[in-house]
Order: sequence, then C-alpha cells, then structure tokens
Amino acid sequence: MKIDSSYRPTTPGVTPKAVPAQATPTASATEAVSLSQLAASSHGMEKPPINSARIQEIKQAISEGRFKINPEAIADRLIESARDLVNSGSNRNA
Repeated sequence: MKIDSSYRPTTPGVTPKAVPAQATPTASATEAVSLSQLAASSHGMEKPPINSARIQEIKQAISEGRFKINPEAIADRLIESARDLVNSGSNRNA
C-alpha cells in the first residue's frame, strides 16, 4: 500500500497570537478585596505548628540509620484521612 503524499489541509494552521501588554487586566487603586468572617478567622490557621525539636530528632535518626518506617501506620492514617475527607464532603452536600 502506498501512502499518497499529495494531501494538503484545506484550513490554514493555527498559530497562537501574542497578547498585547495593554490587554492584560490591572488592579486600580479603587478596587478592594474583602474576606468573609470565616475566611478571615481561618487565615491565621494556614500553617500547622512546627515542632523543631521533633524535626531535629527525626533528621538525626535518619542520618544514623535508626529511623524505622511503619508502612501499616502510614496506610492506616492515609485511609483515615481519606475517610475524613469523604465524610466532610458528604456532610456539606446534605
């Protein structure tokens, strides 16, 4: 079987156009953003507390080869986390 190389597309190729710098939206001095009370109250809770001593202890154990990984505990916590996510999602839809 021979492939015919005489095929020519009937539509021109599409080339992306550059967006002019003037077309990009910019914020003006009169625009403002406000947070709901829930968003404002949760804003400070974005970062979990950091236990620097525990981090150093784990780093030391890893470097000394004493750090043991417990795959069963990891799997159990992943499943628990997934259940919490599913349950919290179904509570919102109810």
